[in-house]
Amino acid sequence: MKVTKEKVENSQAFLTIEMEPAEMETGMQDAYRSLVQKANIPGFRKGKAPRAVVERSLGKGRLLEEAIDRIIPRAYEQALKEQEIEPYAQPDVEITKAEPLTFKAVVPLRPAVTLGDYQSIRMSPEIEEVKEENISSVLEELRHQHATWEPVDRPLDYNDMATIDINSDSEEKPLVKKIGSQYLVAKDAISPAPGFPAQIVGMKKDETKEFDLTFPDDYPSAQLAGKKAHFKVTLHEIKEEKLPELNDAFASQVSKEFKDLQALREEVAKSLKLRAEERARMDHEEKVINTAVEQAKVEYPPIVIDIEINRIINDQARQLQMSGQGMDDYLRSINKTPEQLQEDLRPVAIRNVNASLVLSKISEEEKIEVTDEEIKNGINNMVRGIGADKKEEMIKLLDTPQNRQSITQSIKTRKTIERLTDIAKNTEKTPKKSAKEKKEEEK
Repeated sequence: MKVTKEKVENSQAFLTIEMEPAEMETGMQDAYRSLVQKANIPGFRKGKAPRAVVERSLGKGRLLEEAIDRIIPRAYEQALKEQEIEPYAQPDVEITKAEPLTFKAVVPLRPAVTLGDYQSIRMSPEIEEVKEENISSVLEELRHQHATWEPVDRPLDYNDMATIDINSDSEEKPLVKKIGSQYLVAKDAISPAPGFPAQIVGMKKDETKEFDLTFPDDYPSAQLAGKKAHFKVTLHEIKEEKLPELNDAFASQVSKEFKDLQALREEVAKSLKLRAEERARMDHEEKVINTAVEQAKVEYPPIVIDIEINRIINDQARQLQMSGQGMDDYLRSINKTPEQLQEDLRPVAIRNVNASLVLSKISEEEKIEVTDEEIKNGINNMVRGIGADKKEEMIKLLDTPQNRQSITQSIKTRKTIERLTDIAKNTEKTPKKSAKEKKEEEK
């Protein structure tokens, strides 16, 4: 066997492997021994037909195909050992010649990360101030949540609650049929069709109105995009929203815990402050990680991005399945092909891969470890909220080597991010030497 390493490019090794005639003959003989055990050849018991007869019966091409399927994996493994190559994923193999058998293998190599001086990153979380207008906005939302709806005798207006019958069809096919439906007349509503609210505003009780609407070309449902629909609407009742007064009684209505409006305001302010701090923490983490990625030099084979795209799509498919929707339905709703979705996800996948590889390298540099106690706590957090009768069963299901590895990686990543943000805030307990200082020491 002759192995030639053509080049190493884009974290991939390009190999050309040419088989010797003797190796091909060994492969053909192995293929014959395998096929003769399965083939039904008249006049011979299974496993007893001579090779020449098997070749005539099945065709030499079938024997060669079986031989190639056996030869290539063995030859590829041997080539990796000869060239001292450690593959990161499955290769891309292309047969370039049948006799002598010659094939090319593009071997993905392990990603390489050279960190920048992440120890020098300095930035602090920026917590957005909670203003009076923010508190007032939340209180207004609470008023709407506790509002009542009262019948009124006037023409229908925006933000009213209408009781209506809707009958509609598109291209002589039934579209919507609802009797006595409660419909909130929101100005920007696109259901049951864009422009529907504007058509029924001004209607009076017991009035019937017919009209046509055309769905826009970019309508989320591809089945309706660009099509015209006819609507017949009968209005039965109009209700107007009555908001409660903002006083101590309203505070008690929201929760018995609040003795007056001031107590409610204080709780709203506290909640908004916690949310602002959480947003600031997440934004800070993202900025610090992005800075560390920008400093680093990251190299990896293209297949790594394809693997990440597939992981994202598989996660989406699982979430859609839990909500009772399939991936095909989702693609139709966004009017995209699987290939278009993959390309849309490529920038996200690139960001994920770069961040993951840099964090993994920082984890090594900082010697981040995960204890058994942390893994145990991680599993317990995952089963929190599950009934006691099923909790033990779920813990056993989660406490497998594969799941423990996944949980360990998740905890290690979280600890690495916390270490990195502590460095950026200059609050880490044990100051670490910068990469530059370490190099100087080594010199």
